[in-house]
Amino acid sequence: MPEPVLSRKRSRTLLLPGLAAAAVLLLPATSSYADPQDDEPSIDELNERADSLEEEYDTELLQYEDAEENAKKAQKRLKNVEDELGKYRENIAGLAAAQYMGSGLDPTVEVVMSSEPQDMLDNAAMAGQVSADHGERIADLAELQQKRQDAVDEADARLKEAEDLVEDLESQRENVLDKIEKYEEEQVPEAPEESSGGGGGSGSGTIPSSAMGPGWDGATPRMAAIRDEIVREFGAPYPVGCLRPGDSGEHGSGRACDFMMSAGGASPSAANRQLGQQIADYAQANADRLGVMYIIWEQRIWHSANPGAGWEMMNDRGSITANHYDHVHVSSY
Repeated sequence: MPEPVLSRKRSRTLLLPGLAAAAVLLLPATSSYADPQDDEPSIDELNERADSLEEEYDTELLQYEDAEENAKKAQKRLKNVEDELGKYRENIAGLAAAQYMGSGLDPTVEVVMSSEPQDMLDNAAMAGQVSADHGERIADLAELQQKRQDAVDEADARLKEAEDLVEDLESQRENVLDKIEKYEEEQVPEAPEESSGGGGGSGSGTIPSSAMGPGWDGATPRMAAIRDEIVREFGAPYPVGCLRPGDSGEHGSGRACDFMMSAGGASPSAANRQLGQQIADYAQANADRLGVMYIIWEQRIWHSANPGAGWEMMNDRGSITANHYDHVHVSSY
């Protein structure tokens, strides 16, 4: 006997429990990171602005390099999660299609079967059936959706950090350019009236030949004066390296020196760690007189253009030397 139309409609309605959860999870989601608002710069636009600043300042913006790396890592993680989510959606859609092919629930299945698997998910009855028969998979999908949202939030936050840093660096432009002009005219720093503090000695020591490391003679006049003052003040337990031809940063132009506290990539002794901190403190305390641009020590960076920011942590670069745990890096204007 034919089933009454009313009863048929009721049978379809019985498939709807769980529809809200399933339908929301199965619909494609949008990413605020992948599709930013018009007033939000992309990482490529931020890179262009950072490149412009690097050219003006004749330096590497190491803080921005870290922020850019963090943003790109977050973007990559988001893409991986979205790829995983897309594959899972396709898998569930295929399972739903296969189930409906053999269910014989009612004639409306013919309409459902005429669609592509993903299109079937828009059908309320299909969503309800998937929710009822594949609860575990729906739970997994919900977990993936949350994972994706976390990745979106992280990507947005890292991009905002990069944007804020570029804006901060741009706000310092006038100050930095004034310093560059001042120190170019001055050529070398003023000599200290006496020992300038910071834990050093008399400042009247000599420069031993053992302190003269690679690129010693290639330092610019200003950097050479900074280097010699620090060595006279504190000595040099290991050779001090300066010019490195081909380096993209200040080492390549002789505007940076590394005050080594150990050799061979080993961790410094407790005494030399203390000495390295004294050198970093001295360079910071005398930065304006000496023309110090920035200092790196123990995976932290301090920049004279923004002294209020204090010492900022840097990304892990993978080794004691790359993270500046065995030497104090000092760059000059």
